[in-house]
Amino acid sequence: MTTHEILLAAQAAKLPLALADTDTKNAALEAMAVALVENSDAILAANNQDLAAARGRISDVMLDRLALTPARLAAMAKGMREVAALPDPVGAVLRKIVRPNGLLIEKTSVPMGVIAIIYESRLALKAGSACVLRCGRDAWASCHAIVNALRCGLARAGLPESAVGLIEDTTHASANELMTANGLVDLLIPRGGAGLIRACVENATVPCIQTGTGICHVYVD
Repeated sequence: MTTHEILLAAQAAKLPLALADTDTKNAALEAMAVALVENSDAILAANNQDLAAARGRISDVMLDRLALTPARLAAMAKGMREVAALPDPVGAVLRKIVRPNGLLIEKTSVPMGVIAIIYESRLALKAGSACVLRCGRDAWASCHAIVNALRCGLARAGLPESAVGLIEDTTHASANELMTANGLVDLLIPRGGAGLIRACVENATVPCIQTGTGICHVYVD
């Protein structure tokens, strides 16, 4: 599928996900966690392909970040279950004001819509938003296998598989398309180096969260 087609599919999944109740979303997260473990052999095989292709091109530190193990997959599944255990943010009243004339004004938490995440070698579901992921080429096979497992879990829970999508094009063109996908991307989150963040700052026409780069230290004297 093209990047545009994947975004259109995510848009179609946006409303069913936004209307899903807490139990349905929690069941989907549990089903996705189960599918992740069930498909661990396929995911690890795909990860081995990525590692074999990356050796000699990236540092040992980056190889370790790219590598998956049964323990790391189990930790991912555990993380999904921890998200399921969190309170549902959708519909929460964040602030309430009663005006002198009796008018009630409420600030209520609602789903974002479609969240696009650009990341290098590293789910919005609980908050009722669809998620479109765009990984780097070094992690393509691993991410593809993981997303396939997550989509199986979504289908088991009766939610649209397209609520989690993976961009198939790993060139700069797809990143630029996400940055300018007005009307299709409600929020863009770039996760990567300073170059990626700078490109989003300079080129993005969709709402964008600028994440920090580098390592932050706290010194206590």
